[in-house]
Amino acid sequence: MKFAQIFAVMVKELRQMRRDRLTLGMMIGIPTLQLMLFGFAINPDVRNLPAAVADMADTAGSRALAQDMLATGVIRQVAPARTPQDIDALLDRGRIKIGVIIPHDYERRRLDGREAVQVVVDGSDTSVQATARQLAAMPLDGGSGLKTASISVLPLYNPERRSAVNIVPSLIGVILTMTMVMFTAMAIVRERERGNLELLITTPVSSAELMIGKVLPYVGVGLVQTSVVLLLGMTVFDVPVRGSLIDVYGAAMLLIVANLSLGLMVSTRAQTQFQAMQMAFFLFLPSILLSGFMFPFDGMPVAAQWIAEVLPLTHFVRLIRGVMLRGADLWALWPDALALIAFTAVMMTLAIARFRKRLD
Repeated sequence: MKFAQIFAVMVKELRQMRRDRLTLGMMIGIPTLQLMLFGFAINPDVRNLPAAVADMADTAGSRALAQDMLATGVIRQVAPARTPQDIDALLDRGRIKIGVIIPHDYERRRLDGREAVQVVVDGSDTSVQATARQLAAMPLDGGSGLKTASISVLPLYNPERRSAVNIVPSLIGVILTMTMVMFTAMAIVRERERGNLELLITTPVSSAELMIGKVLPYVGVGLVQTSVVLLLGMTVFDVPVRGSLIDVYGAAMLLIVANLSLGLMVSTRAQTQFQAMQMAFFLFLPSILLSGFMFPFDGMPVAAQWIAEVLPLTHFVRLIRGVMLRGADLWALWPDALALIAFTAVMMTLAIARFRKRLD
């Protein structure tokens, strides 16, 4: 074993690494992305949760209480509400995470030291439940020495606070993101490395037909994966499906085609399968960390939320939690469904356009 020969191989690897700009960029980009995400975007202290206040008492004391709750910065009012039914409807549609109900006899309850206010929480996100308890700690006697009235917290959809109920539905999206993007990211690259791309060029198949044909087989694979996770979640972890199974599979289908189109876009840019895997992994990090799957979406800064809104997994997490845990239908959650459709259209158009350029 000679050091000169080892040194020569080492120099060769360094030169090859320098020529592979994508790999070099990943070496710097992935740790930088992780540092930025965990340093700035990930914040377990949730603030400014979307909320609605149903003040049925409409007294000076009840209005002051509502203002004090909003002044804490824990919640922000995003929708009007007059009755508990309005609060339930807003929670079902995912418009709010917390609803504050002040009853007609608020003043009497406060004087008697009874439960005077109810805070209704979207329990499909466990971090929201912990944050809502800060509101329950607010004093209602105003320092007057009266009997201490209480604020109760009512977690809906997951009153037992079981983590599996929150994790399993979103885990469908995480698995589909990892597999669908990876499969199609290597689709075109694999054809090129095996020498099949030249054969495909000579066939009477248009770019759009080739791309769609590449995508369709994996749609079935994605639906099978969805069924496996659903079956295990329902039988092993007792995860409820309060909405329609048709809506569950509809939401999964929207994510599947969105991720497949994203993977095709990656495959038109990568030169090798290794590069395709690198680019796919680079997309996994922000998708998992910013989507609301692991960390609360509302705790992120505004800039991170804007980035998260571009990612398909963010919208799927809202859809699947709404359908499976809150019993909503896709029509009630149409903004997120429309976002996935728009993402698919844009990515597929770009992938077809880039592939046509490669054929010219």
